[in-house]
Amino acid sequence: MGFANIAVISVDGITSRTSRRSNVMSLSEKRRLFMELVEEKKRRSHVSDPLAWVLDSFPWGEGELSGRDGPDDWQRESLGSIRDQLIAANGQGVVIRDATASGHGIGKSALVAWLVIWAVTTKECKGVVTANTQNQLKSKTWAEVSKWFRLCKNKRDFKLHATSLRCGDKKQEEHWKVDQVPWSERNTEAFAGLHNQGKRVLLIFDEASAIPDLIWEVAEGALTDERTEIIWCVFGNPTRNTGRFKACFTGKTKHRWRTRQIDSRTCKLTNKKQIKEWADDYGEDSDFFKVRVRGMFPSMSVKQFISVTDVDAAFGRMMRAEQYNFAPKILTVDPAWEGDDELVIGLRQGLAFRILRVIARNDNDFEVAGLVAQHEDEEQADAVFIDAGYGTGIVSAGKVLKRKWRLVWFAGESMDPGCRNKRAEMWKLMRDWLKAGGAIPEDPVLYNDLIGPETIFRPDGKIQLESKKEMKARGLKSPGRGDALALSFAYPVRGKTPEERIEEKYARPTEYDPLRDF
Repeated sequence: MGFANIAVISVDGITSRTSRRSNVMSLSEKRRLFMELVEEKKRRSHVSDPLAWVLDSFPWGEGELSGRDGPDDWQRESLGSIRDQLIAANGQGVVIRDATASGHGIGKSALVAWLVIWAVTTKECKGVVTANTQNQLKSKTWAEVSKWFRLCKNKRDFKLHATSLRCGDKKQEEHWKVDQVPWSERNTEAFAGLHNQGKRVLLIFDEASAIPDLIWEVAEGALTDERTEIIWCVFGNPTRNTGRFKACFTGKTKHRWRTRQIDSRTCKLTNKKQIKEWADDYGEDSDFFKVRVRGMFPSMSVKQFISVTDVDAAFGRMMRAEQYNFAPKILTVDPAWEGDDELVIGLRQGLAFRILRVIARNDNDFEVAGLVAQHEDEEQADAVFIDAGYGTGIVSAGKVLKRKWRLVWFAGESMDPGCRNKRAEMWKLMRDWLKAGGAIPEDPVLYNDLIGPETIFRPDGKIQLESKKEMKARGLKSPGRGDALALSFAYPVRGKTPEERIEEKYARPTEYDPLRDF
C-alpha cells in the first residue's frame, strides 16, 4: 500500500502544502506551485503600494508599452501619496481623498485603470467608478480599464466584465468587485450602499467637474466605515468655477483633500505641437489655455454667465455712503420660492449694493409687505421692485398700505432684443454694472449666487440663463441674493422730488400699523 507524501514549498515564509500518492512530485507541479507562491508574495507586498504594483504588473518597454519605462512623474506622485497614507495607517483604517485637476492628454484614464485593477487584485474590495456621462464612462474610462487589464501580469483569479471587475470565485464575486456605474440623481443606491467594513472601499469620479453635488453628498456616506481603507479619487478638467470638484481646491473642505493641478506641458505623452498652437492662438493666460493645458480653474467657465474675476473685484469693494447720494435708491424683494429658499430684501444706489434683510420663507403676504414698507421708509427708496413669481400677494398687500410697488416678471419680454427674457436682460445689466465697478458686500452666499448661473445655447444667439430648477439639478441653490441685486436693473428709475415724498406720506394710512404683529 502506498502512502501519500507531503510536499512543502516555501518562498520567504509563504508555504504551500500538497499531498500526492506517488513518492515524488513532478517537476512541472513544483514549478507551478512555486510560481503561485511568487505571485502571492507579490500580491501581499503590493497590498499597500500601488506604485510598486504598477511597476511590476505591466511589461514596460515591451510590445504596446515599447519606449515607456513606467508611470509619468505626476502619476508616480499620486500613487506614492496613496501608498504613504496606507502605510501610515498601519491597517487601522484610513480615508484617503485625492483630487487631480489637469489639462488634456496627461494619462489620467490610465491612472484610473491602474487604481481599479490594483485595488481589486490585492485586497478584498468593493468599489464604484463613475464619470460625467455614460459615454465617457463606457467608451473612455472603462475602455482604459479593459486595455490595462489585458496587459496586466498579476490578474490571476480575477475576471473583467462589461460593467465590472470581479473576483473569479463565484462565492466572493458579489462582495469583491468594482462596478462602473453611470450616476443618476434619481438612483443613488450604488453610491449610498458602498460599504465594506474592515476591508477596502474604492470610489473614483472621472471628469468630476460635471458630476452634481448630490452625488458627492451621497458618496460621502461611504466614508463612515471604521477600520476600513477608503480611497476616494476624483479627476477632471477644471471646467467649472462652482461645485464640489472646485471646492476640493478652494472650499471649506479643501484641507481634507490632497490636491494637484497638472500642466499638460510637463507630461510625457502630450502633444507638445498642439499645445504650442493653442498658446499662440489663445494666449497662456486665456481661460481656454488654463483649462485645457495648465489644469487651472478658469476666470470664467465655458457656460458661466458672470466671471469670477468680476465678482472677486466687486467683493467687499469699499464705497463711501455719500458717494452716490445723487443716485436713486432702488429697493428689491426676491421672495422665497420653495423649501429652504430665502426671502431677500436688498438696496442698490449707484455702484453700491446692500442686503437689508434675509429671512426664511414667509407665506404671510401682509407681514412681508409690512417689512418691505418699513425698509422703504427707513431708506427713503425711490422705487420698489418685487419678483412676480411669488410676489403678487406682497404687492397686493402693499396696495392696502398705499404703496406703489412694481412687479417684475422674470419670464416677461425683454427690452433688450439680444436677451431671451426679462431675467436675462437684468442679469446682463448686472454683469455690466459689476464690470463698471459695482460693489457688493462680503457675503459668500451672494458671491456664489452671482457666479452660479450658466447660459443655454440658442440658435438665434439670444442670451438665456438656465432656470432655477436646472440650477438645483446641478446641486446649486436658488440664487435669491443674486436675483435681489438683478431686480434693481428691471426698469429705469429717477429720484423722487421732495414734493412727491410729502404727497406720498400724507396719502398713506396712519391708523393701521402693518407691523403690530411682529
